[in-house]
Amino acid sequence: MTELLAPAGNIEALDAALGEGADAVYMGLKSFNARLRSSNFAWNQAEAAVQSVHRAGKKLYVTVNTVCEENETERLYRFLNYLTKIEVDGIIVQDFGVVRMCQEFFPNLELHASTQMNVESSAAANLLSKEGFKRVVVARELGLEEIKKIKASTNAELEMFVHGALCVSESGLCLFSSYLGGKSANRGMCTQACRRFYTAEIPGNLSNGYYFSPCDLELIGQVPDLMQAGVDSFKIEGRMKSAEYVGAVTAAYRYVMDHWQDDKKGAIAEGRRILSTDFARSKTDYWYGFKTVEEGVENAGAKILNPNQAGGTGIYLGKISALREASHEEREASAQFDAEKKIQMALISGGDYEPDPGDSIRLHKKDDTGRESHKVRIVAPDEKGHRWIDIPLGFTKDDSVYLLQTKAMSKRYKKMLPPDLSKFRKQPGGEHLPILDLTPAAKNELNYFPEGLYIQVSTVADAHMVNMAHPVRVILELNSETSYDLLKKDTAEKPVLPYSKKMVIISLDPFAAEGNNGQLEEKLNALIEKGYSTFIVNNLAHINMLKGKKVNMIAGPYLYTFNRWAVSFLENQNIMALQTPLENSEKNLEETFETSAERERVLLSVFSYPVLFRMRFKLPKDYDFTYFYDKEKMGFKVNSTVDGSFVMPELPCSLLDKMDSLKHKGWKRQLIDFSKTKVLKGDMKNLLSLIQSHEFISGSSRFNWKDGFYNPEKMEAYKAKAEREAKENASGAQRPSARKNGGAKKSAPKRRR
Repeated sequence: MTELLAPAGNIEALDAALGEGADAVYMGLKSFNARLRSSNFAWNQAEAAVQSVHRAGKKLYVTVNTVCEENETERLYRFLNYLTKIEVDGIIVQDFGVVRMCQEFFPNLELHASTQMNVESSAAANLLSKEGFKRVVVARELGLEEIKKIKASTNAELEMFVHGALCVSESGLCLFSSYLGGKSANRGMCTQACRRFYTAEIPGNLSNGYYFSPCDLELIGQVPDLMQAGVDSFKIEGRMKSAEYVGAVTAAYRYVMDHWQDDKKGAIAEGRRILSTDFARSKTDYWYGFKTVEEGVENAGAKILNPNQAGGTGIYLGKISALREASHEEREASAQFDAEKKIQMALISGGDYEPDPGDSIRLHKKDDTGRESHKVRIVAPDEKGHRWIDIPLGFTKDDSVYLLQTKAMSKRYKKMLPPDLSKFRKQPGGEHLPILDLTPAAKNELNYFPEGLYIQVSTVADAHMVNMAHPVRVILELNSETSYDLLKKDTAEKPVLPYSKKMVIISLDPFAAEGNNGQLEEKLNALIEKGYSTFIVNNLAHINMLKGKKVNMIAGPYLYTFNRWAVSFLENQNIMALQTPLENSEKNLEETFETSAERERVLLSVFSYPVLFRMRFKLPKDYDFTYFYDKEKMGFKVNSTVDGSFVMPELPCSLLDKMDSLKHKGWKRQLIDFSKTKVLKGDMKNLLSLIQSHEFISGSSRFNWKDGFYNPEKMEAYKAKAEREAKENASGAQRPSARKNGGAKKSAPKRRR
């Protein structure tokens, strides 16, 4: 029987989820979860919730689905120990360090792979199953046939999202929010930068829109097919949503799951009716309905993206199609509720729901200069049957309107937690995490990974162009174009690349979906047969495909290694060399790899145009642009290809001016990354000149290298300290001097240069 799994972002949502028939709930606590902006649960609340949920015969899972820095590992260890003590039914994890720690110290904690772990194939699911995982939450960018194939080829339970907000990026691979200010999606701090308003350069003009703001997922109509496919758990997204939302969505899916076998069409229709109170964005079934992967790549973008849809939540009611002044009677009626608010009357057209008195709506100006929430008080039908509603002054024709909440959405549920929580006293203790020593590389074990300059490119032509830099290794991205050049071209006359195969490393794409993996395995076998022996692996599926073959594997930046325990997990997969994650900081890197011997295993990016987010589809045909800009005039570029679409910054991330000092610190393997970027001869000359002169590239970014991840706890501490100092200074200014006349006055120490 398929489990219905609902979100519990707070106590009220927990009550609603179980009150509407969820089989299980998932929640986060105050740390190590990917929704740090939701309310989350205190220690005593979580302990009480576990007991209450178990008494109801249900299950409770806790999210531990963020990456963890080295200095947080002891706190993580204590947290996992606490979860063991309160006997949660499972933990949802992303970081390989959490996995490794559980394997070593907490084998009774049931492991579920978060969608942030980027699992979209049976190859990845099977590797995790062998590592002790009970369940994997598959990526959202999959179709029904892919889900069926995965289920038929793995022993792991499959959990999948069926409803709620989508990420435009492929699961677990977004760096956009982190790039813009250290608020990493991999740390639960995503600012949803993709949903912002952008200006695009189209031929001969500029155009504005919410170009990368995705619709919300709704698979209520696919529930029967997915249950027949054997999916083990249906997951509703929404730990930041209200209890009303959680209750309504849970009720809708519960009804369809329980009744579709009796009346499939009627059950789905009733489910959709219940979902009419889902005050979220317009809906999509995303990757469902396509017969082939290629069809999905061509058309999924048009199903998920709507540049006219603002990023905020709310059911799209349509646009203002007509306006008129409010009558005297209408103004009088409105004044009974709010005497200060001035209203006008509007017709709303284009949506599927007409608001009633008491419903809450939000209005968005079409130029994104303003938004306002408003409670509808008046509905005035005219002789043609049109329903005019009151709205605030200041909004005009073609402004958008969204439903936030209906009057009928308030519902009381039985409280799950007891009123007195005083007996629930468990919390993380003061246990010390045992020291972990990384496995030293054996003599000659890393011969394939020499010191020196590495250069990564996306085409064979670019591989020729970078030869002038004399790299010790060239990394060639495996994509549709390079696959053709390396495997399909007639190479009898001359080699495709100006390097020996020993000098070439093949880099694999981090998104490895079930629908493409048959072809990928064929390509890998053909490349190995041709003599290529070193691969950068960016997905767990790659590790499984290459295991047992006589090849060298380097962990790529998307197999996130932010702590020694994550590195240890990869060591157990026989991977000793790695490229550090692109959003890592110098401080954390140095804490993770303390010795020069450990740093010999690390490839460090010193120049790149990092892919900030990647989409498994071509952009819609009317997205006729390459460059776009945000409100601060920061520029970005997008490449739309048969391998998907990729968004990068217009200016690079660079540590070129620090290359020598980095070498002295032990980072002797350095990468210049031209992925997704055409390399020109002039560019190479300029780059080599900058390396020689140790110059900083004007306008370039350091990403998180200097400041690290945004830390809300540190920010609160800084604010508190500043406020304290301000108060002390203010009181000091008012206090009379205690120094007697003639007393010696101490001077501040002089600043030394």
